[in-house]
Amino acid sequence: MYKLIIFDFDGTLADTRELIIRTNQESQKAMGHEPVSEDIIQGTIGLPLAEGIMAQMPELTPQDMPAWCATYRRIFDVLKSQYVPAIFPHVKETLEALHSQGCVLSVASSRLSVSLNDFLRQMGLAPLFKLVLGADNVTAAKPDPAPVLQTMQELGFTPEDTLVVGDMPVDILMGSRAGAKTCGVTFGNSCREELTAAGADYVIDDMSKLLEL
Repeated sequence: MYKLIIFDFDGTLADTRELIIRTNQESQKAMGHEPVSEDIIQGTIGLPLAEGIMAQMPELTPQDMPAWCATYRRIFDVLKSQYVPAIFPHVKETLEALHSQGCVLSVASSRLSVSLNDFLRQMGLAPLFKLVLGADNVTAAKPDPAPVLQTMQELGFTPEDTLVVGDMPVDILMGSRAGAKTCGVTFGNSCREELTAAGADYVIDDMSKLLEL
């Protein structure tokens, strides 16, 4: 049994797809650009905000990012009450079961820690996690292994003890590059084929299947 399980947040624990897509499209309108398609935005979920924006709109430069990120965060604060993220089916029950079995649970997300911790508290999940790392808590973002390496170091676990669970190829790459095992979930923002191609050790269609690992 894995002793440490590190979870992504967006698309893994909670369905934030609609909120992220609408925030990106409204931000693009506010900045005077034609909104890109939902599929393009979905493909960037899991990346740090500035990287995701530039992946959606390659004509932008790093110098453009302070204004774009500020606009995104302003619009996000307005829309988060209209597009309230929901916990995916069986997530809370599975987390509670793992916690009761003695697994140490943590979160590693590209979302800023303030937003991340707010969502976890609102969903009643915060008490289940020993450590929560947002993009502002780490030296490098997914797919760099830094969030997993930092989590293992702070909590005192080895790669052999650790399973990383996420819905995007960047989550799988982050975990495997840290030497941990990885599990992709298909109910988020990518599919089984993409997760398998990224090298996932396991792929599940329902969070409850994690208990079988």
